[in-house]
Amino acid sequence: MPSLQLKRPLAVIDLETTGTNVATDRIIEIAIIKVFPDKSVQTKVKRIHPGMPIPPASTAIHGISDEDIKDCPTFKQCANELRQYMENCDLAGYNSNRFDIPLLVEEFLRAGLDFDTKDRKFIDVQKIFHLMEKRTLSAAYKFYCDKDLLNAHSAEADALATYEILEAQLSRYEQLQAEVAPLAEFTKEDDYVDFARRMVIQNGVEMFNFGKYKGRAVREVLKIEPQYYDWMMKADFPLNTKQKLTEIYHSMMLKKI
Repeated sequence: MPSLQLKRPLAVIDLETTGTNVATDRIIEIAIIKVFPDKSVQTKVKRIHPGMPIPPASTAIHGISDEDIKDCPTFKQCANELRQYMENCDLAGYNSNRFDIPLLVEEFLRAGLDFDTKDRKFIDVQKIFHLMEKRTLSAAYKFYCDKDLLNAHSAEADALATYEILEAQLSRYEQLQAEVAPLAEFTKEDDYVDFARRMVIQNGVEMFNFGKYKGRAVREVLKIEPQYYDWMMKADFPLNTKQKLTEIYHSMMLKKI
């Protein structure tokens, strides 16, 4: 039976949140299952005060209410602890490439900390599942592990189930290599500049992926309409989008000096 081969720790993460908008919603619970190359496992679970009311519709899904988190620390108060815990880790999750990792990066940026993702590999277990079978987390757990997912939408239960599914996927699909780099390559999305995919990379060039300039080179647009940068910085885009746009803008300015 193939088992995941690790060269460094893999942090399997799951978030419970106030909603699904990466730019405006907040984390209220995070579970990190840290799997080491020797297959030993550490678990960290934290409840977090989001600094905003939890919508009833969200509480109905994960069962966490305002009362449950009223005495919990804010993300900023525990950000450094979480960053250190995930230091030198690759990341995995269920729909993590499009939600958990982008929202986690947003929270670190709001806390004034940069969570460097450049040298990390991302494995999205949902992407493997959808590419192979096309179902949901509870169905995936039943399909791959032949178990019912109890306490669904508990961050710890979901993260543990995600790791079990990943191990089961390696056993089921011989074409999957049991190493982080090829799994990250298999599940990766199209090349993108920011996690929200407002900018993507095509033929090595950063391109806008929304609005009136969709399909146009970012640098070309900023050159002919520099006020577009100001508009994006003031608009309700994720901080990660603004950070990456600023990096491009500053590199253009440096070339002019």
